[in-house]
Amino acid sequence: MSDQPTRLSPEAYRELKEGETYHPIVPASESPLEITVRSVTIGLIMAMVFSLASAYLALKTGQGMEAAIPIAIIAIGIANVFARKSTILENVIIQSIGAASSAVVAGAVFTIPALYMLDIEVTFWHIFLTAFFGGCLGVLFLIPLRDYLMVREHGKLPFPEAMATTEILVAGESAGRQAKTLAWAALVGFVFDLCILTFSFWKEVITFHAVGLGRWIERRFSMAFRIDGLSAIVGLGYIVGIKYASIIAAGSFLSFLVLIPLVKFIGGGLDIVIPPGDVPISQMSVDDIFVNYIRLIGIGGIAGAGIMGIIRSIPSIGQSFILGIKGIAASRGEEHPDVRTERNLNMRDVLIGIAAIGVCLWLFFRGGVADSLVATIGVLLALGISFLFTMVAARAIGLIGTNPVSGMTLATLIITSVILTRVGLSGPPGMFIALIIGGVVCTALATAGAFATDLKTGYWIGATPKNQQTYKFLGVLVSAVFCALAMMLLANTYTFGSMEMPAPQASAMKEIIYGLMGPEAGVQWILFSFGVIISAILWMAGVPALAFALGMYLPIQLNTAVLLGGIISWFVGRSSRDEKVAKERKARGILVASGFIAGGSIAGVVAAVFAALGWDRILGVSYGENASELVAIGMLIALSLFMYHYSKRVKG
Repeated sequence: MSDQPTRLSPEAYRELKEGETYHPIVPASESPLEITVRSVTIGLIMAMVFSLASAYLALKTGQGMEAAIPIAIIAIGIANVFARKSTILENVIIQSIGAASSAVVAGAVFTIPALYMLDIEVTFWHIFLTAFFGGCLGVLFLIPLRDYLMVREHGKLPFPEAMATTEILVAGESAGRQAKTLAWAALVGFVFDLCILTFSFWKEVITFHAVGLGRWIERRFSMAFRIDGLSAIVGLGYIVGIKYASIIAAGSFLSFLVLIPLVKFIGGGLDIVIPPGDVPISQMSVDDIFVNYIRLIGIGGIAGAGIMGIIRSIPSIGQSFILGIKGIAASRGEEHPDVRTERNLNMRDVLIGIAAIGVCLWLFFRGGVADSLVATIGVLLALGISFLFTMVAARAIGLIGTNPVSGMTLATLIITSVILTRVGLSGPPGMFIALIIGGVVCTALATAGAFATDLKTGYWIGATPKNQQTYKFLGVLVSAVFCALAMMLLANTYTFGSMEMPAPQASAMKEIIYGLMGPEAGVQWILFSFGVIISAILWMAGVPALAFALGMYLPIQLNTAVLLGGIISWFVGRSSRDEKVAKERKARGILVASGFIAGGSIAGVVAAVFAALGWDRILGVSYGENASELVAIGMLIALSLFMYHYSKRVKG
């Protein structure tokens, strides 16, 4: 493979003409090493690490972590350690196995934390089986669509994330250099955040009380302006960019600089208790008002954005379903099992796998709280909705690179809750079954979207689809195990739905399902409806409603840190008048930010382990509050300058 091309052919970027055939980097006639101990082992290690990191970040900030590109860079970097360099197909397998992590976690964090918030008993097996069954369904339902989506729709669906991943894998040598940048940034992020979370060398949340400003605006105006000093969150802001970060921060500014002072102004003179608060507003702090009133508006905004997303997606859902059925029928009629690059898992095995998961789900529901009828309905709902939404998720990823997870999960919960209530199941048993079904569906469509990226990457490079499909199950298995471990660890250390671990999507799902199936209204519906109305207004104004609503729900310190990262990204992108140099610097900054996210998130998990063992009390350093905050301000400035200058290390 020494004569392997170093770039994709022009046909990779456009539709093929009639009679034209796409030729991948590795021809079907060649069979370089693909499934090896090295590729599988490294892929599984990536799945473990990124499952832990993704779980922490998603529950802390409400933002998922895209693992495919960092894993591709790391795979190439690790290849230089061995005497025999990894083949490009080995790197495809590493990336495909490892990328299962962020997809499985993205599905699980939407629903499982809601069980904790509802005080419903949660075990390791509940989390693991929900994530594993959902992930497997996402893979199985996508296999029959591979030929249609990857081959027949080639050029029509651009698959932006898959293209970025493919170009990294093909670049090889330059990606190996990028791996060093990523590794150094991850080390910095890990040490920096561990110093905060475990050793308490300085404060995590900067309130500006040490300089007098923060305390003055809280007492005088009932406002709060704070910033979180964790490197992982600043890195997240760099990646989402100034525009998206500004929208998220604007949601927090509305909550903390407008609505909270407004509630205090109106209710500050009243001595009565206004539900859902349990003390008069005059006795509430800024955080009390936020938790008791304003966050419910944010939850309504999240739900409203999800509902509007589903309404907008109805034509796409119908089109995706029709095209998917046609694609499955066409693919079955033209299989080429003798051509390596067109070899898929047998359709019979796919159907057996789906049936086996259906039986396992039935036993899962039946062994819990459901009778035979409810268990059967639950299985039909899980399989049917997963099948429908898998097609939508895969096409959305191929078309725009974004998976509409929130809206489809919300729709699943509403449909499931209404049907289960009709058959007489409500209260905690009904909420448990509904959330498990929602978790399975959400994980299925998140995994299907991510797997569509993997398969398209494999198509462009020339991987064997059957190998990707087979070993994806192994990645899902390991990711589900470590997702469950991370979630149980974080639940033991923090309270889901709290200021420290907000879990915003699950909080919204919890309120909605409690309102539909609980003994009494779980949502203060007037506040909830305000959020829905705000989302509708934002949609009319062309503003991304979900991002704004997340900002309203999350504590302001998280979103100001995201905004700081976005500002750094803006400055890096304008650090040179040479457009090419500025673009390269911006891309290098993304590597630095990804390292901060990975390293900082792992530090968060390590800190949770230390806290669970009681080691944080032994290792933590304690000194004056004001001094700790002043050090935190200095360290955050130093971190920002490091990120800016390290990103600029491109000549120009």
